[in-house]
Formats: sequence, C-alpha cells, structure tokens
Amino acid sequence: QVLLVESGGGLVQAGGSLRLSCAASGSISSLNVMGWYRQAPGKQREFVAHSASTGITAYVDSVKGRFTISRDNAKNTVYLQMNSLKPEDTAVYYCQLVQPTRGGVVDWGKGTLVTISS
Repeated sequence: QVLLVESGGGLVQAGGSLRLSCAASGSISSLNVMGWYRQAPGKQREFVAHSASTGITAYVDSVKGRFTISRDNAKNTVYLQMNSLKPEDTAVYYCQLVQPTRGGVVDWGKGTLVTISS
C-alpha cells in the first residue's frame, strides 16, 4: 500500500511563488513516475508535470518556464516549484505515483489547495 502526502499549498498573490512537496511511503518500486495534476473549480483534473525516476520530465505547455518539477529518489519525494503564479493556476494540486513495473498501478494523494489572488 502506498501513501502520498502533499504539502505546501496556500494563498499567494499573482506573480508570487509556492513550492509543493509530495512524500510517498509504502511499497514503491525504484522505477516509477511521480507527478502533479490539478483540478480547478468546475473543471476536469489536468496534468501539470511529471518526473520519472530515470530523470525524464514533462510539463503541460501552460506552466513551461514557470514551474519546475524535481525529486529526491532517496526520500521518494517530488517537488513542484511554482513561480510567476497566475490566478488561473488556482486549483487543488494532486500528487500521483505510477509504478510501471507493478502493472501500472496509480496512486493519488488527497490534494493541496493553491489559491492565487489577482
């Protein structure tokens, strides 16, 4: 069983920064992908960024150049540094863990709220 715990959300003004963290615990394969999704009010959950244990990263176009994903494999923790935040970044941010070598099992955190005021 895997537990994902996010932290770092909050309220900031537009143009500000936040750093989200997600710590994974439990049975975790060394080959995995950890990432972030977000869900704004009234909208579907969307992909934000992910980072594979191999070092490969990917971002949705709307955050490229503003957000940076990083990870500490020893701690099974992934971070999302968010700069130049915009009101449209307001959402609940969810951490995701995918383990391709375990049947592609997907685990989710409970989310952390990010609110950007204009």
